[in-house]
Amino acid sequence: MAKEIKIWYDKEGDYLEVIFERKAGYFRETENDAVMEKVDTEGNVIGFSILKVSALTENKPLSVSLKSPAVA
Repeated sequence: MAKEIKIWYDKEGDYLEVIFERKAGYFRETENDAVMEKVDTEGNVIGFSILKVSALTENKPLSVSLKSPAVA
């Protein structure tokens, strides 16, 4: 079964949001000030957001690690 991913861009706010799963969660910081990861109550990554997308004009790609909890 295909997984639906929601992508939303607000041009006026220059904000991009990508959601892998529609469920309760919250955004937390990453090592990049422009990127926030959305996690569920167990800490699993369910999406991410990028602020000031149009400012990302450098020649190198944006690279951020999104971290889910370790599986025991």
